[in-house]
Amino acid sequence: MNVDLPKNRSSVSEFILLGLSNSQEIQIFFFTIFFLVYVAIIVGNLLIVMSVIVDNHLHSPMYFFLANLSFFDLCLSSATTPIVISDFLRKLKTISLWGCMAQMFFVHFFGGGEMSLLIAMAMDRYVAICKPLHYKTIMNRRALIVFLLLSWAVGFIHTTSQMVFTAGLPFCGPNVVDSIFCDLPLIIKLACTDTYILELLVIANSGLLSLVCFILLLISYIVMLVTIWQHSSSASSKAVSTLTAHITVVTLFFGPTVFIYVFPFNSYSIDKFLSVFYSIITPLLNPIIYTLRNKEMKAAIKRFSSQHLGSWLTS
Repeated sequence: MNVDLPKNRSSVSEFILLGLSNSQEIQIFFFTIFFLVYVAIIVGNLLIVMSVIVDNHLHSPMYFFLANLSFFDLCLSSATTPIVISDFLRKLKTISLWGCMAQMFFVHFFGGGEMSLLIAMAMDRYVAICKPLHYKTIMNRRALIVFLLLSWAVGFIHTTSQMVFTAGLPFCGPNVVDSIFCDLPLIIKLACTDTYILELLVIANSGLLSLVCFILLLISYIVMLVTIWQHSSSASSKAVSTLTAHITVVTLFFGPTVFIYVFPFNSYSIDKFLSVFYSIITPLLNPIIYTLRNKEMKAAIKRFSSQHLGSWLTS
């Protein structure tokens, strides 16, 4: 994969991000929108995390996973959005070589971890619906910790297996990235060496893995819905509502990921929109989806806001 580079070719020390628009007026508009969305991401996801921690009514496996999903969403968005927001106020949008590498590392770290966590959440719902008598035995405290540690481990392995090769690539020519932040497919294309094998690794590691997980998750949720319909009860509507929220979140997360990484080395103008959706819109929609469709979560957030936020503001 390595090639000998001519000595008169200088190495790239930074990348230039083209962003969403060159118009100053439009960039100010985007700055306002992205800033408000990021504030909503922080507030919404932190409210879910804190509510699950302090409210005894939410001390169950489902809400344990939900709180960790909100934490992953918060971290995933924070890996890209603050820089994107600041770039809207700059004429020349640059990011250092190692700043770019760090951004890609954390995007894939938290993205891979969230992918694993969504699988764990599906398993939790499967046990609750298909094996309700054994639910507390299977989804015990030890199992929850193992699932969480596996999510962090999978995220680390997922990003390291790609970044260990990407960080060693020689960059000596073009340094313009047509996106709002650094991501593997676009950065790899700028390397001045043959990256065919690395491109296949990214497609397999990020694209096909996401596609396979997405299909398996959809199949598992279909099995759960069929099980609910076969055992009609008073709890069916609540279970269907919960599953609908899970299916929506899974689709929002995996949809853009599959499109970006299964077909990453073709020039599609939609890729920029998908990057925004994946890193900013999805972390915003997740807490909205879960709170609007979950009465217990809405009640817990109201209790937390009235009891704790009120006391903090008056003290």
